[in-house]
Amino acid sequence: MNSDIRNKLKELQDVKYRDFQKNLIPTVAPESIIGVRTPELRKYAKQLVKEEDVFEFLHRLPHDYFDENQLHAFILSEMKDYDVCIEEVCRFLPFVDNWATCDQMSPKIFKKHLTELLEHIKRWIASSSTYTVRFAIGMLMQYYLDAEFDIDYAELVAGVKSDEYYINMMIAWYFATALAKQYDNVLPFIEDCRLDSWTHNKAIQKSIESYRIMPEQKAYLKSLKIKKSEIS
Repeated sequence: MNSDIRNKLKELQDVKYRDFQKNLIPTVAPESIIGVRTPELRKYAKQLVKEEDVFEFLHRLPHDYFDENQLHAFILSEMKDYDVCIEEVCRFLPFVDNWATCDQMSPKIFKKHLTELLEHIKRWIASSSTYTVRFAIGMLMQYYLDAEFDIDYAELVAGVKSDEYYINMMIAWYFATALAKQYDNVLPFIEDCRLDSWTHNKAIQKSIESYRIMPEQKAYLKSLKIKKSEIS
């Protein structure tokens, strides 16, 4: 099955899209990008997830091509059995090596199992792997900022300390989204400078760019930015 999948991906190749992607995903070797557009990958994933031998592809890790990782993420996103899905996500996460695969892996079935999912998130967020941590924060942002919100989840994110750009960018994205959805609850994290200076300022920047933040809130957030002269 693996050779058939690779041949299919090469048939779907868009050379211009491949060249465009090379600049967007710097952590991926350019030669590993085939250049299959996302709608084509999603369509193919929906087909493959129904096939019994799909696990032959899923269990052959690591993949050689970025597009295979993308396809893998989209197949997991389509799985309907939570127990199988979470097992496969845990198997795959250590091999995720870029922001695109990390962020586009979003199993629909997770929404129906938020209590069980939370235990995995707590383990993932403590990982030493950049994209496992990023994925955990992304899941907290996607599923736990509305009715399921708890201040302890924001504490989990604020507690992540890293020099990794792709982790800190996701922390900033989380808090910008949290300010849009839970402004009063998470504002103290910004007021008390709970994040490192770069992430703090980036969260404010992304909040100010959001249409979901009120003008008076944006004005106040601007006043909380840490100036370069204040950064030790």
